[in-house]
Amino acid sequence: MNNDESKIFITKFPKEGFSLIDQIQGRVQFAILDQIKLMKTSGMENNEIKKIILDNVQKTIENYQFGKKLD
Repeated sequence: MNNDESKIFITKFPKEGFSLIDQIQGRVQFAILDQIKLMKTSGMENNEIKKIILDNVQKTIENYQFGKKLD
């Protein structure tokens, strides 16, 4: 995918007027929506898209070390 093609699928979240947590949540939501749009365009079925995205989110949460101190 070249730079022009990526512009079709990458939505920027506005920062003005949003708290930091709202900005982060908005970026996550936009990223997932962009991923869905790209997957649909590539011909993937809805159930396959849902499974892949939910599996990835689940793995991210499971792999996060909640007890570990942040640097």
